[in-house]
Amino acid sequence: MANLLWLQSGGCGGCSQALLLQPRLLERLETLGINLLWHPVLAPKEEDSFWPLIDQILEGSVALDMLCIEGSALLASGGLVHRLSGRNGHMAGLLRQLSGLAQEVLAIGSCTAFGGMSALGANPAGAVGLQYDNGRLGGFLGGDFRTQSGRPVINIAGCAIHPGWLADSLSLLSQGNLVLDEWARPAFYTEGLVHHGCPRNEFYEYKASAPEPNDLGCLMENFGCKATQARGDCNIRLWPGGGSCLRGGFSCINCTAPGFQNPGHPFLETPKVAGLPSTLPTDMPKAWFVALSALAKAATPERVRVNATSPKILVPPNKRAESKK
Repeated sequence: MANLLWLQSGGCGGCSQALLLQPRLLERLETLGINLLWHPVLAPKEEDSFWPLIDQILEGSVALDMLCIEGSALLASGGLVHRLSGRNGHMAGLLRQLSGLAQEVLAIGSCTAFGGMSALGANPAGAVGLQYDNGRLGGFLGGDFRTQSGRPVINIAGCAIHPGWLADSLSLLSQGNLVLDEWARPAFYTEGLVHHGCPRNEFYEYKASAPEPNDLGCLMENFGCKATQARGDCNIRLWPGGGSCLRGGFSCINCTAPGFQNPGHPFLETPKVAGLPSTLPTDMPKAWFVALSALAKAATPERVRVNATSPKILVPPNKRAESKK
């Protein structure tokens, strides 16, 4: 059995909440041959179990195969902004010690991977990701850091993560088949766009935009949706319960990407230049977008045009008339 330890650092705990939505979580880990040593949500009282376990890991009597860290490293005041409970010292120091012993280190969520929401604005807590500071290689552990297996930190980015991203990452990792993308994220969930599978795709195709937040039309033109740029399988691998941000009526804010927390404009507003969105879909030249938008709007069916500006379907699809023989 491979030992997995989960620690929480600077963050909201949302990824742990998401993890609890994974059906049969503990059974899945057991099937993968993973022994959950400790998790702050699932463990008994911290003082009764945590520090004796940490001492055993540090002295080498308990192997640390997988270290999952949730939340950014907080470095302000020499790390003392995040002191440990029950011992002298700070969380940053413990993270550094344990990371050096682990066979694999997994950054759970965008805070741990890149800094995320913990590094928002002036960042008074000095929040950084484990191996990235926003999009800059380095972060807390340094760009050259490698685990005992020789791998960099695995960045399971998202705010919060889909529990399936972690479960599948652990499964592929245990089989030796985990492939990472250019940001050290598991490639299996970043090889497509959040746009794929969006229930508003028909409105996007005709550039039929929603004028109000609760309307059915596309959210890209007016409400800051970045699903055509964001990488993730959010609308294909739905969250437990069958939802996603877009299916809930909210714009995609590209939360799997470094620096998403500081877009330079309000999350639910689309910055424009000469009336056009300043951020265009991935791989779409501006001239093509302008030309295709004009053609699409000219060809928009009345049904799509009307429904885009309504919070509910007003015009259903017409039954195609059968051709006369």
